[in-house]
Amino acid sequence: MAGSSVNPQEVFRSNLPVGTSLLVLFVPSKDRDGNPIDQDYWVDEVLTALGRLFRGATAYPRGRGVWRDDERGGDLLKEEPVIVFSYIAQEALTSAALGELYHTLSRMGREANQGEIGVVIDGQYYGITEYAEE
Repeated sequence: MAGSSVNPQEVFRSNLPVGTSLLVLFVPSKDRDGNPIDQDYWVDEVLTALGRLFRGATAYPRGRGVWRDDERGGDLLKEEPVIVFSYIAQEALTSAALGELYHTLSRMGREANQGEIGVVIDGQYYGITEYAEE
C-alpha cells in the first residue's frame, strides 16, 4: 500500500481505534526448575488483562522454545510457550496501562517461579526479571 492513497480504515468502515503498536508476550509452560505450571490459568490471566487494558488479544497454540538461565550457569530449559499478541492504539499505550500489565506479569513471574518474563513491544524485547510485590 506504500505510495497509494488507500485508507484501510475507510475501506473496512472501521471507526474503532487503529492498533498501531504490537505487543507480544510469552506464557511459559514450565517453571524455572522444569516443572509444569498451570499454563491455561496464566494464558487466561494475560488475555483478561490485555482485553481490559488494550481492547483485546489473541493467544496462539503452544510452540516450542528454549530459554537460557544465565543465573544458573547457562542451563537450557526447553518448553512449550503460548505466544499472545495484542495490537494497541497509540493513545492506549500509557505508563499506567503498562504498569498494570507489569503487575499481572510480576504475579505470574513470582507465582509460577519464572526466571524471566518476555515482552516485545514494536520489536523491542523487554525481559522482566524483577517482579513487583503484591
